[in-house]
Amino acid sequence: MARKDKLHLGAFLMIPGHHVASWRYEDSNARGVLDYGFYREVAQTAERGKFDMVFLADGYAVHERFPLALEQTVQVRLEPLTLLSALAADTENIGLAATVSTTYNEPFHVARKFASLDYISGGRSAWNVVTSNTEAEARNFSLEKHLLHELRYERAEEFVDVVKQLWDSWEDDALVANKDEAKFADRTKIHKTDHEGKWFSVQGPLNVGRPPQGHPVIIQAGASEPGKELAARTAEVIFTAWQTLEEAQAFYSDVKGRLTKYGRKPSDLKIMPGVFPIIGRTEEEAQEKKARFEELIPVEAGVALLSGLISFDLSPYPVDGLLPELPELEQINGGKSRFQLLKSLADREGLSIRKLYQHIAGARGHREILGTPESIADQLQEWFENGAADGFNIMPPYLPGGLEDFVDLVVPELQRRGLFRTNYEGNTLRDNLGLTRPINGYTFKPAESKATTG
Repeated sequence: MARKDKLHLGAFLMIPGHHVASWRYEDSNARGVLDYGFYREVAQTAERGKFDMVFLADGYAVHERFPLALEQTVQVRLEPLTLLSALAADTENIGLAATVSTTYNEPFHVARKFASLDYISGGRSAWNVVTSNTEAEARNFSLEKHLLHELRYERAEEFVDVVKQLWDSWEDDALVANKDEAKFADRTKIHKTDHEGKWFSVQGPLNVGRPPQGHPVIIQAGASEPGKELAARTAEVIFTAWQTLEEAQAFYSDVKGRLTKYGRKPSDLKIMPGVFPIIGRTEEEAQEKKARFEELIPVEAGVALLSGLISFDLSPYPVDGLLPELPELEQINGGKSRFQLLKSLADREGLSIRKLYQHIAGARGHREILGTPESIADQLQEWFENGAADGFNIMPPYLPGGLEDFVDLVVPELQRRGLFRTNYEGNTLRDNLGLTRPINGYTFKPAESKATTG
């Protein structure tokens, strides 16, 4: 059934591509991973394609459990907020989304950094809220083990609440800069946060004015029960991973159905599953690209990738055998939703360890779509028009060519069908996503309900 709204697109920039062997692919820029000029090139390509945003994942460790795989995979990346601040000067319309963990940061730092990026970019920043889930990351922050799954989400919920309070600590018109009256700011419109919770104690106010968007756009990616509840209460975009239309529809209906209890409408939350497109001018060309990527995967790198995604070491097991007996879901303290998705995929299709890592070496648990531009557009349209997605987070297999193919071949087809914009709707990321600017949480509260700075 046709929808009146347009679908949204994010460009997920993993350099030099999402496939674990992308750096070995003939047409990828393997040395671009630390080259700002290369990031600028791909961000400008996404903006030329009228994408809503570019998105950078992040982590806080080199994953060295598998030493040979450490040699065979890309383990370095630029810090995303620094990078996006630079890209803000070299782009005009596209949103700038960075991943920052609530597990190994403090709310004041995060609130200040994203408010600053929002000013630098003219209202185009977005925060992808994640909870770190690897022991390697914990050991870089003076810990032996990372927090239990349920505690990570409990901390994340309080973290997001405090960040939003800090963004609101200056009302929109608190800065007056009245030279004649020697009044730079109206102190009655500046509010202490005075937060005292289980995880954080934050006085506030923030030392940055309220961001241009009110709040930078909040993105979330968890699909576990705590993750869905956090998203329904706090998120404005969800990046999620599903293999089938039915799974995606169930998730879409579930999360959208939770919004009313938080006083929110379905349009307040955009659900954008990740898709890994392999594009050919013919079906045969697309299949050849896929086969070539599979040839380039070193066994150790494939096993390491799969082990990390399911939080279980598969290196002792025969690579051409089926998955061994895995722990129950409640015993997993890593990414629960990705564990369940990949286990279900292997069970459903009877995949060996090798076949499973080949299957996910590009999409990493997200949906792989393959074919001509028309076929790719058909597959996106099916999900968009059948209650499975409001848009998609595009994961190019290699860069720059994988993104260029999507922009030059698939975007025009989506535009021809009336599914995607031909120009940006506004100046901020909120404008382009069709999200309202949040009301300041202090604006309608009695003045005495919160102490002001004196």
